[in-house]
Amino acid sequence: MTGTPVPFSRFVALGDSQTEGVGDGDDVTGLRGWADRLAEILARQNPGLRYANLAVRGRVAGEVHAGQLAPALALRPDLATVVAGVNDLLRPRFDADEVVGHLEAMFAALTASGARVATLTVPDVTRVIPLARPVRSRITALNDRVRAAADRHGVVVAETGLHAVGSDPRLWSTDRLHASPVGHERIAAAVAHSLGLPDTDDSWTLPFPTPPGPGGGDLRWAAEFLGPWLGRRLRGRSSGDDRSAKRPDLTPMATEPVAGA
Repeated sequence: MTGTPVPFSRFVALGDSQTEGVGDGDDVTGLRGWADRLAEILARQNPGLRYANLAVRGRVAGEVHAGQLAPALALRPDLATVVAGVNDLLRPRFDADEVVGHLEAMFAALTASGARVATLTVPDVTRVIPLARPVRSRITALNDRVRAAADRHGVVVAETGLHAVGSDPRLWSTDRLHASPVGHERIAAAVAHSLGLPDTDDSWTLPFPTPPGPGGGDLRWAAEFLGPWLGRRLRGRSSGDDRSAKRPDLTPMATEPVAGA
């Protein structure tokens, strides 16, 4: 560490389950996730950092826009992350322009308030979930539009969707829908590097030194994870029903993770 202070003291994260931290910890010991990990990096360089995480699992982009933007603006962040759209990708009806319209509205409002804003592109999850190959064109459309919207508003893009390592199964949890702890760690490193934080580099893009082991069977995965997910959709339910943000207020961020998280 160089000890160079970062210019951020109020960090607010908006989004869905990835930003909430699903796949990194659990609901008993607590979720960590890439946004918490990024806040830890920031806090080591600025001990006065305060951090809020408004993300809630299951939210589509329109719900993130409607439910999280106003609270985020009220917190007056100088750094905000906006990551949403994957839940939209998996819905029967998907309109990339509509989804990115919600993201762009958040980019515009947050940057106009003076915040530095960062977002992500989506890796090709069809390499991890072969059954999801029909959504590959949707991923491309979403990423292309996110890049264009980000460019219009000076938003930083961590290109997690460009590098082959993003589709390594070791970066994904057993449900193949959320990042694993090492995946969340790499996402945090990607955003930190894209923001130009001190002592960061592009090592997050590097492949693992060994090939991945054999993956689990698609039929077993479909029974354990896809079936329940489809069941919720048919019932009009979401994994985020009756849930609220895990960290709705700006509070000091510990430089080390909570035990068990």
